[in-house]
Amino acid sequence: MPDSRIPLYLITGFLDAGKTTLLTDTLNMDYFNDGQRTVLLLCEDGEEEYDQQQLSHRNCRLVPIGDQEQLNTEFLKEIDRRYQPERVLLEFNGMWPVDVLRKCRLPKGWGLYQAIHVVDGSTFELYLANMQSMFIDMVTEADMVLFNRCTPDMPLSGWKRSVRAVNRMCEIVFEDNRGEELEVEDILPYSLNESHIALEDADYGIWYLDIQEHPDRYIGKTITYKAQAMTGMKLPKVSFVPGRNAMTCCAEDIRFFGFLCKYDKARALKKGEWITVTAEIKWEHAGVYEDEGVVLYAQSVEKAEPPEDPLVYFR
Repeated sequence: MPDSRIPLYLITGFLDAGKTTLLTDTLNMDYFNDGQRTVLLLCEDGEEEYDQQQLSHRNCRLVPIGDQEQLNTEFLKEIDRRYQPERVLLEFNGMWPVDVLRKCRLPKGWGLYQAIHVVDGSTFELYLANMQSMFIDMVTEADMVLFNRCTPDMPLSGWKRSVRAVNRMCEIVFEDNRGEELEVEDILPYSLNESHIALEDADYGIWYLDIQEHPDRYIGKTITYKAQAMTGMKLPKVSFVPGRNAMTCCAEDIRFFGFLCKYDKARALKKGEWITVTAEIKWEHAGVYEDEGVVLYAQSVEKAEPPEDPLVYFR
């Protein structure tokens, strides 16, 4: 059945990332230029400004939000009562904490349709270095991450991996200064033509993300890599998880990434000990995933020395 809720389109991103340009282009699309009553909630003023006459022609009412305290459930209910919108666009202030949105309950009949995070490729490295945790927080729940103002010489593959590390499911798009999409190939540090892949310590993160996005590339192959053994009573018998701790945004945000591995001597392993595992890669249902996923079948597990840097990075 078609969704009868009033759609809310959420646009996030830092100041001057291109949110206003994206929304202006969106409102000019035939799909949006249909006369529906639209409310545009504006939480910040950037370099680009909306053309009030054009908005009026599109049956779109612009409502500014001066501070984050104003954006709450009661305010949204008042918007619903006063304007009776058929569609809502929200340009969020990139310097406000995302918790402001999480605390808002949408009015009855509204539903979040799409969340897009906009990134200016020319300033991305600067923002990432200084406000990484805020970027990760906004990207985590995005349906799409749009990098604009990109050039082919930028490390686009690394940026793509950074997003994938915290949000596996979102669409990632790269555009140049003309708004034309750039194709970004995944540059792998190992050959997919080989039936046996031996990972270098620094390549675990790249492999972990790529196998989840393209499992068909790896099924039936054998993989060798260094990892820590994660054991526990909640895992199925004769199995463990060989994986690595990864820094996703900052030193305070360390997560363990790994796949279930079948191994008949799993109970002999000590939790956290470093090993080198060689295993066949399969794709099957596993209870710990509550779905199908990558399952490793160990051929050998040997004790190993920790790598020079025990953490995994995705860039």
